[in-house]
Amino acid sequence: MEAYDVLIVGGGPIGIACGLEAKKKGLTYLIVEKGPIVNSLFNYPINMQFFSSSEKLEIAEIPFISKEAKPKRNEALEYYRRIVTSNQLNIHLFERVQGIEKNDDHFIVTSEKTRYQAKNVIVATGFYDLPNKIEVPGEDLPKVSHYYKDPHFYASQKLAVIGASNSAIDAALECWRKGAEVSLIIRGPEVGQRVKYWVRPDIINRINEGSIKAYYNSVVKEIRQHEIVVDTPEGEVVIENDFVLALTGYKPNFRFLQKIGIELSEDEKKLPVYNPETMETNVAGLYLAGVICGGMETHKWFIENSRIHADMIIASILEKQESKVPS
Repeated sequence: MEAYDVLIVGGGPIGIACGLEAKKKGLTYLIVEKGPIVNSLFNYPINMQFFSSSEKLEIAEIPFISKEAKPKRNEALEYYRRIVTSNQLNIHLFERVQGIEKNDDHFIVTSEKTRYQAKNVIVATGFYDLPNKIEVPGEDLPKVSHYYKDPHFYASQKLAVIGASNSAIDAALECWRKGAEVSLIIRGPEVGQRVKYWVRPDIINRINEGSIKAYYNSVVKEIRQHEIVVDTPEGEVVIENDFVLALTGYKPNFRFLQKIGIELSEDEKKLPVYNPETMETNVAGLYLAGVICGGMETHKWFIENSRIHADMIIASILEKQESKVPS
């Protein structure tokens, strides 16, 4: 069984940052990622542009140069991939971690391929795996997706977009510009306040001019093969429909966190328990890094404000190691 000082679950930007810092400090480490390098970013919409500027997406003080101030998905993929390859990081791709068990002073990490031993484990898995379901009849129809990739697919189609956040608004605008007939279903009274500041006026103008039909204070009650049923303040409305993008957000894999012993708050936020100074959870030697720290508050942590977790965690691991060395 291969043994490491640190095993990092998740090969996203923060997992990569943790690997870089571990290597820099002379620790043996392994990053295990269930998909390709920065899997979540790879699955973002093709034309997605970040809210953050490129320097705020940098890790380990490695410059991120982009054509515009706010880089796009393809530039981020290039940046993080080059970091992994040029630094020859020890990373196993397309290998899903299935379990983590504490065994005295070390962990046994079981993947779908093998088992590893590690003195410390960092979970940096993000929250993009599990969509927030709307729980209505017809949600399992093939025409419904909780992920959006390319607007070309929806050209000349009647498309319903459910949601009011950045992902929903970006999809609505891009698909409309590629010729889709877009209906926007929003639970609240307005377009989300956290929508990118250069995008929000665009969607509001498209709605006001009638290019995109918005249903405010409304929820989808049922999805049928060729239509959807929407509950609006004016009553029930039946809309002709070819495809549905239910972009209502995502959540961490809480079941996995609980399975490996991490405690969660007992309210709707489901915040994992960890020391904010070291990022160590209630399980000694088990750390959290990145956006997973926010529980259901998925808007609280981003690359730019969680990249510091790598330094904090590795510093904590080294401090504990030094305290065990006999004087």
